[in-house]
Amino acid sequence: QVQPVESGGGLVQAGGSLRLSCVASGRTFSGFPMGWFRQAPGKEREFVSSINWSGGTTAYADSVKDRFTVSRDHAKNAVYLQMNNLKPEDTAVYYCARKTAADRYDYWGQGTQVTVSS
Repeated sequence: QVQPVESGGGLVQAGGSLRLSCVASGRTFSGFPMGWFRQAPGKEREFVSSINWSGGTTAYADSVKDRFTVSRDHAKNAVYLQMNNLKPEDTAVYYCARKTAADRYDYWGQGTQVTVSS
């Protein structure tokens, strides 16, 4: 089954940093933008960030703007999410997914848990 693979989650204190990775190989992902989402316990999944194929266009949710940075490395088939100044409210499972031409997301990964302690 074709799906991206996320990694890099963990437990960190408030104010700390983590870098999440999403490896998405193959023609299924070639040429497509990618997005990061998160889902906290008892809450709906929410958009975090996106990046186009070239990496020149990015978008962020207001809640993470100026703290998170999305990037991609085509040589490694990877998309990254650098998360700085983490807050307890950033605690969630983080997912990456492919963004389609219809502005929808498909091919979701299994997610990686991020827990921020206060």
